[in-house]
Amino acid sequence: MFDDLTDKIYEAAFVPDLWAGALEAASGLSGSASGSIFVFSDGSPARGRFSNESPGHARSLESIRPVFDEFLIGDNWKLSPGVMRMYDMQPASFVHVEAFMTAEEIERDLQRTRLRAAGIGAHLCAAIPVPSGELVTFVFQRWTKDGSYDRSSVDRLDQLRPHFARAGMVSARLGMEQARATVSALEAIGLPAVVMTASGRVLTANSLLEDMPEIFLPTAHGGMAIASAAANALFQQAIVENRHNSAVRSIPVAANESRPALVIHLLPLRRAAHDIFSGADILVAATAVSASSVVPSPTILAGLFDLTPAEARLAATLSQGRPLKDAASDLNITVKTSRTYLERIFAKTGTRQQSQLVALLKSTEPLNRG
Repeated sequence: MFDDLTDKIYEAAFVPDLWAGALEAASGLSGSASGSIFVFSDGSPARGRFSNESPGHARSLESIRPVFDEFLIGDNWKLSPGVMRMYDMQPASFVHVEAFMTAEEIERDLQRTRLRAAGIGAHLCAAIPVPSGELVTFVFQRWTKDGSYDRSSVDRLDQLRPHFARAGMVSARLGMEQARATVSALEAIGLPAVVMTASGRVLTANSLLEDMPEIFLPTAHGGMAIASAAANALFQQAIVENRHNSAVRSIPVAANESRPALVIHLLPLRRAAHDIFSGADILVAATAVSASSVVPSPTILAGLFDLTPAEARLAATLSQGRPLKDAASDLNITVKTSRTYLERIFAKTGTRQQSQLVALLKSTEPLNRG
């Protein structure tokens, strides 16, 4: 069931009309009445998709849809204290929205009042900062009669978060519009991109990627490599792992004097997406790491490597060259706790030593041109 759901999520990345079904399935897994995806970006209205109604629901979601539709009009989303709190917090894992609101804020939240009248109670939210500047959020809601979310329901959604993150990145770049063909989909992303077979053979690339021969190198048998040895090792490993367990990776490539830092994303193409891309198995897309008022730079590490906020703070401190003991002191945590966080960071970034980690994190920083 879990594998089937992750396939649906990656389908939706390239066929946005399918987000409704994927969110419906995730709602069923977590005991939710509904689920939504929203994309926020500088200078653009909020965009989003809403889940289908699951069979057997005692109440209809039709009473909720008008609230969702109005949310996406202009800046209406800024009128909700709960939404603004989540926008400011950008929670990495799924959190109970109400736990971060005061009783007064809950009472003056007009959207929440309308949802309560429609029978909606508890909310969960997670935020995905996209390196190119967008913020993607996923929100799940329960009927009031079903009570609050228990820990196991939150954990199930957190298991899906890395898949939501990568699929959400593509949906943000595609503008939540239907990708109708391989070439148009790649160009619509507006980023260097290539589709590959499971064995790593390149099927087609867009002109943006072809114009970066200093980064993407052709190899024997129609394959592709990354010019950076460290990045290429992670890239080739991710291709192999994708054949076995659908591993998804985000790999940073250091900035230089001619271009900013890049992040190379590998996403599996499943089901309808597999058909849209003419039987390809992997999409590789490169995004530039850029500053944005929507996604502050400290959150980029969490978005890239699925770090928790505490892990991201430690990683950011270590990237400044601070020893682990000093970093722990700066963050007011024990050295033992910092070592636990560091082990988790190693596992998520594919590094084994602090020096490797610092070098990797440094490569995600945009080039400062003074």
